Amino acid sequence: MSLVCRVIPCLDVAAGKVVKGVNFENLREMGDPVLLARRYYEQGADEITFLDVTATVDERATTYDVVQRTAEQVFIPLTVGGGVRTSDDVARLLGVGADKVGVNSAAIARPDLLGEIADRFGAQVLVLSLDVKRAPGAPSGFVVTTHGGRTLTDLDAVAWAREAVERGAGELLVNSIDADGTKDGFDLELVALMREAASVPVIASGGAGDPSHFAPAVTAGADAVLAASVFHSGQLTVGDVKAALVADGIEVRR
Repeated sequence: MSLVCRVIPCLDVAAGKVVKGVNFENLREMGDPVLLARRYYEQGADEITFLDVTATVDERATTYDVVQRTAEQVFIPLTVGGGVRTSDDVARLLGVGADKVGVNSAAIARPDLLGEIADRFGAQVLVLSLDVKRAPGAPSGFVVTTHGGRTLTDLDAVAWAREAVERGAGELLVNSIDADGTKDGFDLELVALMREAASVPVIASGGAGDPSHFAPAVTAGADAVLAASVFHSGQLTVGDVKAALVADGIEVRR
């Protein structure tokens, strides 16, 4: 859909620290979000995604001070998610420096929230975050989860993505829980299904472990590729990923 592929480092944050696990479990600390965001900005990241992965589970708001300090260090779009329940939450996040806001569990609980946010701020601000798990019994073979991947729903992932776009979502962040943290590559079947269903940009997330993993996700239909642990560990830089994409004939922002 997009002519230029975006490369997006993701900061999964809990208790003010960047964390990462495998399949959303056994989280371990990876560093300070502000310092890491600055590092990725300097490496040439196109955007930064900041997800407070325990805000919904703990029934609290996103850590606004960390978001603000992060926004002060990077001068590229910043997407923030976690604990967003109302359009007023979105207003507050935009006020501390977020450019876009991701919504997941609250939108599943009350789909009208999507329209309320889109009507108030515009679809370009609203990112539907989908934590998706394989489920052979679902029509598409995938269902969405809530509460940071902890709670399985019976909501078909592709049908929900289609409905969310109709309600005003301007972008889909599609994270495969099955692939998350495994470093075995993106779930290409999931990416292709979302691309076919959606008329808005699709961000592929979950499973990146090698420079060769990114181009197939774009070929499958992703407009942007997101990764976390390979960046946090220093295994790859943003430049490494962009170089690999260019080598495969995919245009990136220089």
